[in-house]
Formats: sequence, structure tokens, C-alpha cells
Amino acid sequence: MTESDLTAAAHTGSTPERAALEAGIGADIRALTAISEQLGHVFARSNELRPNDFRALLHIATAEFAGRPLTPGQLGKLMGISPAAVTYLVERMIASGHLRRGSDSGDRRRVILYHDIRGREAAEEFFIPVGQRVRAAMSEFPAEDLLAAHRVLTAVILALHEHHDTVTDQS
Repeated sequence: MTESDLTAAAHTGSTPERAALEAGIGADIRALTAISEQLGHVFARSNELRPNDFRALLHIATAEFAGRPLTPGQLGKLMGISPAAVTYLVERMIASGHLRRGSDSGDRRRVILYHDIRGREAAEEFFIPVGQRVRAAMSEFPAEDLLAAHRVLTAVILALHEHHDTVTDQS
């Protein structure tokens, strides 16, 4: 355990053992982020996408999966790019067959972004084997462990969203 871990434990009132566990989870999340980014770059290169194209697809897929598809404006805000840049990105990705526009069922004037068939097929071809490997890796753990891991990851994601909101509200 590092000195900063012990300092964190002292400030939070936790034990050194708990601080070590929390530090380990933090290191695991950083490693997960790093390998996920590497896989994203491989996917982007293999599908002749730019890094921002992949980031856009990731945001769109995440929102679509959550049942909250994105507008171009929301995508631009998530990516921190200008309206002109998001328009260029969306037009290019529609032309390449990775995205399509649709109308919002609640407000026909509002444009929603979705994966197009080509983009969805490319993602499935690449990421279904990833999912299979991850499921195989988790198969040795009982459901209770997976539930605990899910609760931890959900809490971490929420904390990161809160921090993101705080730092973006300040700028």
C-alpha cells in the first residue's frame, strides 16, 4: 500500500485493508479503461473509422441501449465538439453507413441518431466475441459476487458522472 492510500484511509476513517481494496479497484478500472480504449482503436482501424467516429458510435450505442437515443446536439455535448464538427461527423458516418437519422416519436421535429445496419453488423462482428470471452471469464463467479461487482461499478460510474458534471459546470 502506498503512502497516499494510507492517507486516504486516514481521511475516510477506513482501515488500511479497505483502502488497499479501494485502490485495487481503482487500478482495475484504469486497466479496464486502457484495454477498452485499445480495443476501440483496433475496431476503428479495422472499420476505417477515425477515433472520434468510434467515440460517437460508443456514445450512440450506449444511449440506444439505455433507451435514451441521442440527438446530434447531445452527441456534440458528450464529445465536447462544436455543432459544426458534430454535423460533419454525423454526415460522414451516415455516408459510410454507420449511422442513420430518425425522428423522435414524441417530437417529429427532433432528430435522433441510431446505428445503421452496416455499423451494427460491424460492431456485432467485432464485439460479440469480446462479450463471449467476458461471459466465460465471469462464469466461475457466483451470482452474489457478480451482483456485488455490479453494485460497485454502478456506484463508481455514478460518482464519475457526478464529477464530470461538476467539472464541466465550472468551465
